[in-house]
Amino acid sequence: MNPSEASEKIKGHCKTIALEMMDLNPAISHLDDEQTQEALFEASYELTKQLEVIKKRVIKLERSNEPGEDASTET
Repeated sequence: MNPSEASEKIKGHCKTIALEMMDLNPAISHLDDEQTQEALFEASYELTKQLEVIKKRVIKLERSNEPGEDASTET
């Protein structure tokens, strides 16, 4: 597997997980325990944030490796 294939695979898995997370939240709202709901919503939010971190880092790496791009000029 080359870096480009790895990047696409990582982004694809992140997308799949994010879509599954969207289905999780409605189910959480049907639990009969407010403390559990709050904890699960918070954990779900944190997981979603971390998925975005992964995707953004992969995209940044892809952009820095594009031909003609100088990584030292990125802000």
